[in-house]
Amino acid sequence: MQVNMGKVPSAVIPVMMSLAALILVAVQVGIHGLAAERDEGAIGHLWQLLMAAQLPVIGFFAFRWLGRAPRQAGTVLLVQALAWAAAVLPVRLLGW
Repeated sequence: MQVNMGKVPSAVIPVMMSLAALILVAVQVGIHGLAAERDEGAIGHLWQLLMAAQLPVIGFFAFRWLGRAPRQAGTVLLVQALAWAAAVLPVRLLGW
């Protein structure tokens, strides 16, 4: 089955959430620099919510599409995993 995964919300939403989390990291660095803050603040909490909230969406996508279009779903899951890692990596490297 050939499906345009770009039109499947559960395929796109986690990637957008990861990009939003990455933008939040950039905003945090822009405002406060690279030094870790004593309190995470609103930006840190939003980042955590974005990263955690996308996991059920990814699970739903995998459940729904791996059986129907395994090759396309696998590609989307790889993109989702890379986007997730791109948002987590700066936080881990900076020790936040």
